[in-house]
Amino acid sequence: MSLKTAFLPFSLAMLLAGSALPVHAAQGAAVRSPAPGVLCDRYACANDQGISRALTRKYLGRKAATRLYSQGDFDTTEFTFANGVFCDVKERLCRVDRYYGANGQRSGAVSRKYTKLLFGK
Repeated sequence: MSLKTAFLPFSLAMLLAGSALPVHAAQGAAVRSPAPGVLCDRYACANDQGISRALTRKYLGRKAATRLYSQGDFDTTEFTFANGVFCDVKERLCRVDRYYGANGQRSGAVSRKYTKLLFGK
């Protein structure tokens, strides 16, 4: 059996396995709630006040908190998790995405799940 013919079944199997995943799925994109009122992805943790250095350090480690805050100043009250969910502390809402519509308003549907987990409503 040549290398080419041995590789073909493997390639086909990998192609089929990958096609079973949803298009929007991303490795490591899970958002979890390690405590009431706290949401974390693999990069940051937030509460109802916004992205939190202390919570990021507590649940993701010192290295993650240092990496996050080494990017300089940023608005901690509006953030998008790795799974695409966007949360706004001022609105006290999480949405399925962070995009705007033609009218200049946020177009993403409200995510009841993440809004409840983060803001309790």
